[in-house]
Amino acid sequence: MNFFEYVGENQARITFLLIQHIEVVMISVVLATVLSLIIAVATETLPQVRKVALSLAGTILTIPSFALFGLMIPLFGLGVVPTVLALTVYAIFPILRNAVTGFETVDEGVIDAARGMGMGSWQRLWRIRVPLAWPVILNGIRVATIMVVAIAAIGAAVRGPGLGELIFRGLSRIGGANALNEALAGVVAIVAVAAILDLLFIVLGRISTPRGLKVHV
Repeated sequence: MNFFEYVGENQARITFLLIQHIEVVMISVVLATVLSLIIAVATETLPQVRKVALSLAGTILTIPSFALFGLMIPLFGLGVVPTVLALTVYAIFPILRNAVTGFETVDEGVIDAARGMGMGSWQRLWRIRVPLAWPVILNGIRVATIMVVAIAAIGAAVRGPGLGELIFRGLSRIGGANALNEALAGVVAIVAVAAILDLLFIVLGRISTPRGLKVHV
C-alpha cells in the first residue's frame, strides 16, 4: 500500500487526530496570550520584574520538549492537561516579547492626548494601546502558534491528543506494515496545519489591523 492509499483508507482517523491537534494548539495559544498580556500590562511600571519574566520565559524554551512533557507527568498525570500546560508554557515567550515590544512602541503623545480627553487607564489600554500594538502582538501569537503546532506532536509521549499519535505509533512499528506511511501521514498533516494556520493569521492581521496602521505592517 502506498502513502496515498493509506491516507484514503485512514482518512477518518487522520481527520479526527488533526482536529484534536488544532484544538489543543488553539487552547494553549489562547491561554498563553491571556497570560502574556496580563504580565506585559502588570509589569509596565516594573521594568526589572519584566526583564525577569522575559528571561524566565526565554529560558523555558531551552528545555527539551521531551523533558518538559516528562516533568509534567508526576504533577498532572497523562493526557490533555500536561499537554496543554506544556504547550502554554512554550507559547508564552514569543507572545510576551512581542506584547512588551508592541506596548513600548505606542507613542506616548497619543496616550497623553487620551488622558487629556478623560480616558481612564483601562480605556487607554483597550481603546488606544492594544489596537496600536496589535500588529506586533498578533505577529507574536502567529509565531507561537506555528511553533506549538510542531511541539504538540511530542504530546503523544504523555498520551496527549493530536497527530503525534500517528508519528509515535508509526516510528514504534518501523519496518512493519504501513509503519512509515503512518508516521509520514502525521508529519505531512502537521506541516499542512502549520501552513493553514499561518495563512489564517496573515488574513486575520489584514482584517483586524486598524486602517491607519496597515501601511506600516
